[in-house]
Amino acid sequence: MAKITDRQARTIRPDTSPITSGITGLTLQATPTTGRGKWNLRFVSPITGKRRDMGLGVYPDVGVADALASGEQARKLIAAGRDPIMERAAQHAIPTFEQAANDRWKVVAPSFRNTKHRTQWISSLQQHIFPSIGAIKVDTLTPQQFANALQPIWLDIPETAKRVKMRCADVMATCWAQGHIQANPLDVVTRLLPASTTPIGEQHQPAMPWRNVPSFVHTHLDAAPLLGARAALLFTILTAARSGEARGATWAEIDLSNRLWTAPAERMKAGRVHRVPLSTAALDLLRQQWVGETPPLPNELVFPALRRRDQLSDMALTSLLRKVKAPSDIPGRTATAHGFRSSFRDWAADHGYATELAERALAHVINNKVRAAYERTDRLEARRAMMEAWANHVMPGKTIKSMSSQQIA
Repeated sequence: MAKITDRQARTIRPDTSPITSGITGLTLQATPTTGRGKWNLRFVSPITGKRRDMGLGVYPDVGVADALASGEQARKLIAAGRDPIMERAAQHAIPTFEQAANDRWKVVAPSFRNTKHRTQWISSLQQHIFPSIGAIKVDTLTPQQFANALQPIWLDIPETAKRVKMRCADVMATCWAQGHIQANPLDVVTRLLPASTTPIGEQHQPAMPWRNVPSFVHTHLDAAPLLGARAALLFTILTAARSGEARGATWAEIDLSNRLWTAPAERMKAGRVHRVPLSTAALDLLRQQWVGETPPLPNELVFPALRRRDQLSDMALTSLLRKVKAPSDIPGRTATAHGFRSSFRDWAADHGYATELAERALAHVINNKVRAAYERTDRLEARRAMMEAWANHVMPGKTIKSMSSQQIA
């Protein structure tokens, strides 16, 4: 049977009989407009045994070559015992990765007791995966696409990368169970990513040697106005906190009069309230975060993103460190925000501070049950002198320009 030509299609008129295409059941049917026609494939469904009509678009929007290709593909499905209309409906039902992840999060979110972990589950995907492959349907995603998305964080923030990979694997495993895909691409994705030079179980965040911290702070952080990511990073360093704890801090947690920051249990990794004695440098930095004459509201973030005024992402601090090529103790690797906790820990050890005191400052859980039973205090007052000494090391002989004492009363 001769195939329809583009010349035949262009000459179709409202009174023209359906033009056969050369593919069984596929015709170009007239419309009220000259030169426009509807592609229609009539077939008997191998599933139901009933006659069906399948639209393949409108000419000339769908050209002759495309319509013939679609018709041939549909005929192959029919010959294989499949209904092309049902197949198309199933294809439209396949979600994008972002849709699948959001659906999965609604299922797993109630299982998290910790609000922080519940939020991190989806926010980590929003930050690291959705921008590159979130809009792609899950049945077309490949291991290489996931590897490309994970590549930027795979070596620099390995713990985060590991969690993101596990969450992606969970989403795709659910898609597999739902019949959207035939295999999980995350099962083999590590074969496309660089191997860590550090043995599993001994991986550490690249940390800046403590002797380098003062020059780094002086060169890259200590410049007015100290706001946004630079301020959050400096506060993280001065308090030896996790960056997420600093980025999520609100003014309700800050007691300037008593020189104290109290991070609530729901934002702490160990799920326990953590009190941080604030050094003079940390207090002065906090005072700089007040914008305008009116005191901030208790629920306002201390270090909001400058443009959106919402919480800074961990990549904001990472990007800052990468931009200035912050040196670390691992050759070829940029220091991470989390790594400054190691800088503090090494400084404390080298300056003779008790292990228990430094561990309290880092909000680490005491694993020794006997010792934990006797350590019923968080050693707050004992830690004040240590944190002041650390701040003096970080910013030697430097007082950050701050508001007057009347402005913080």
